[in-house]
Formats: sequence, structure tokens, C-alpha cells
Amino acid sequence: MAVVLPAGELPHLRARATAARQTVVLTNGYFDLLHVGHTRYLQAARALGDLLVVGVNADATARRRKDPRRPILPLDERAELLAALACVDYVVPFAKDSAVDLVRLLRPDVYVKGGDYAPGGAELPEAPAVAAAGGRVVILPYEPGHSTTGIVETVLQRYRAAPPA
Repeated sequence: MAVVLPAGELPHLRARATAARQTVVLTNGYFDLLHVGHTRYLQAARALGDLLVVGVNADATARRRKDPRRPILPLDERAELLAALACVDYVVPFAKDSAVDLVRLLRPDVYVKGGDYAPGGAELPEAPAVAAAGGRVVILPYEPGHSTTGIVETVLQRYRAAPPA
């Protein structure tokens, strides 16, 4: 099981990884209602290096940036679910709108985002910090048909049409 770390531990993690000559991969997101699209994405991210660190956005950030009704699962539960995945090595909760501070603290070799971003990730606020740390940005293909929004819509449609007996 992965370890949930405070962001302040990231420089120490980086130092240990450097000493062990490990490639560090960082990604981040909300990971609300963990689904197969998330797990496929995280497995692909992990395949890019030796350690996968997953930043998970705070509840207030999700409400502000996604929808006032989100997240469905609170931060501690989302972090616990991510930490239970075999492909994840570390989970780091954070409260900012972007992961720039995580990038600056960890200095990942690879920063990964999903295919809902343009190739090269030029519009990512984290991209300059990744480049300054000597890392690279990788955009993984989007998993069509797999989203938390889609799951919520399916549940609402099915249970409005025919409530459970």
C-alpha cells in the first residue's frame, strides 16, 4: 500500500529517489469516484518511471473548479483509495488550484496529465516548473467513456427512471 505524505516531505522523497537512481513520475487530479479510466491512466503513468507520486486536490478546490456539489468522496477517502492501488507509490493531498508547488518540491523526471490536455501540455501551469527542474511533460491518451461525470449521470438516469425496489 502506498504512503500518504504531506507536501513538505517531497524534497526528502526526491533526495532518496535520486540517491537510488529512480525515475520519479508525478501526476495529479481529483480522482473522485475512482473508475477504470483512472486506474488505466495511473498504470500508464507508473510505467513511465520507478515511483509514481499522485497529487490529489482538496475538497474546496474540487468545489471551486469542478462543481459546488463535488467532490462526492471526501479527500481522505480519495487519498486512501489511491494509496490502495498497486501502481501508486505515494499520495500527496494539496489545496492549490495547480500542482506547481508539488512540481517545485518534488522536481519530477516526468509529469503526466491525461488526454484532455493538448499534446505537449503547453497550456499546463505546471509545464514551466517541470522544464525548470529538467523534467518532461507527458500527455497520456484520454479514456473515452470513463468519467466521474458520466457515472453520476448514469446513476441519476437509472434511478430516476426506476427507483430500486
